[in-house]
Amino acid sequence: MKNLKKIKTLLIAFVVLSSTTSCFEDLDDNVSFSSTEVKDFVWKGMNAVYLYKSEIPDLANDRFNSNEEYSQYLNSFTSPETLFESLKYLPESVDRFSRIVDNYFDLQNQQQGVSLSNGIEFNFERVSEGSNELYCAITLVLNNSVASDLGLQRGQIFRAVDGINLNVNNAAALLSQDSYTLNFADYDDNGTPEIDDDIINLNGNSATLTREQYTENPVHIAQTITLEDNTKVGYLMYNQFNASFNNTLNNVFGDFQADGVSELVLDLRYNGGGSVQTAAYLGSMITGQYTGQVYSKLFYNENLQDNNEDFLFTTSIAGGGTINSLNLSRVYVLTTNLRTASASELVINSLNAYPIDVVVIGENTVGKTQASITIYDSPSLTLENVNPNHTYAMQPLVANSTNVNDELVPPTGLNPNIPLSETLYNLGTLGDINEPLLAAAIADIMGTGRMFYDTTSNLRFVKMEFHINSLDQNMYID
Repeated sequence: MKNLKKIKTLLIAFVVLSSTTSCFEDLDDNVSFSSTEVKDFVWKGMNAVYLYKSEIPDLANDRFNSNEEYSQYLNSFTSPETLFESLKYLPESVDRFSRIVDNYFDLQNQQQGVSLSNGIEFNFERVSEGSNELYCAITLVLNNSVASDLGLQRGQIFRAVDGINLNVNNAAALLSQDSYTLNFADYDDNGTPEIDDDIINLNGNSATLTREQYTENPVHIAQTITLEDNTKVGYLMYNQFNASFNNTLNNVFGDFQADGVSELVLDLRYNGGGSVQTAAYLGSMITGQYTGQVYSKLFYNENLQDNNEDFLFTTSIAGGGTINSLNLSRVYVLTTNLRTASASELVINSLNAYPIDVVVIGENTVGKTQASITIYDSPSLTLENVNPNHTYAMQPLVANSTNVNDELVPPTGLNPNIPLSETLYNLGTLGDINEPLLAAAIADIMGTGRMFYDTTSNLRFVKMEFHINSLDQNMYID
């Protein structure tokens, strides 16, 4: 019923908009697909739902006095994309996440975990401090993917692609191809703890990867670890809040229940977000003692206040079964700076408002507190009666997400309780008790003390945005 209410409210908002700009309604009548037609959708859609509408003068309801003025405005932009970008509020610091796509089928697939993928994720570092030369380390190999079938492993290093050494200028083009060959290298620390004298040499090994359509199960690893004192620790590496796999996630917690798990390590280091409702379900699986209380809140722009919504701790999944709750009073969350975002941050922020000890291990998170929704070129902004002339859609920020105390995730991210950065030359095996981040959680569980970890080894780190799927830092409303 909440989703029906939301769609109805959006419809009403759009009808009101149309009535206030009635002189614009026939702008593109009897015209097949055109750039102006899409621009018309962009402006009206952003005017109806954008979270920061009041901050953008060009989105004011009384911005235009005539059809001619509106037409001239639209035509002043070279493309729908340039218009869309002009309507974003402080894109460098606040709205880093709203986006427009020219094929909403791809967007829908991505939200369901379906994409073209070769099965690897990776990070970059400079070969030496100040150098433009790069090397990469594979940080994640997706299960049952092209890469896993080839036997590729986390921690493998490559120095070149298609025989061309990587640098800050060519890495994006080389690694954005649908098919390419990785040229692997060995990392030599030269027998010293310092990184200045380390060497990365090509070793002659290679592997060719080709992207294929792939559906990712976001439950990457789920296992129970028994410690020396017989404490049962559930370890879950969860990589996307995908509503299609809600029951799969719940089954993991059923297994944890059966195993007698009393501690949980939730690995969100590569989880950039997803469904707000799924995040609420996860919070209910971790706890169980707060059923019926507010987990998180959504606040819309001033014209859509009827859409404001509370998500509650619950005992069941809509259309599914009873939630398997662990009733924990403590949870460990593993994070990284580039990947842990949005719905992942929502989990941490929401649980922190309750008397549950949320121990964050890793790096400060991305800092995304807003939720988005997909809107289409139709009277209701949904797929119903969508304009058949094009396949553009927008994923604008439409609401701010807070915890029960109305606290936002800060734009600088959430800081870890135990700072610890991944090092590309010593990543460790995910799920292994000696993997650095998991080992830090286990040490804290066992009471051996919170150690000081050296986080200065990332001096050569290079942030390369292109290899991060834009949905990897997204929180959306189903």
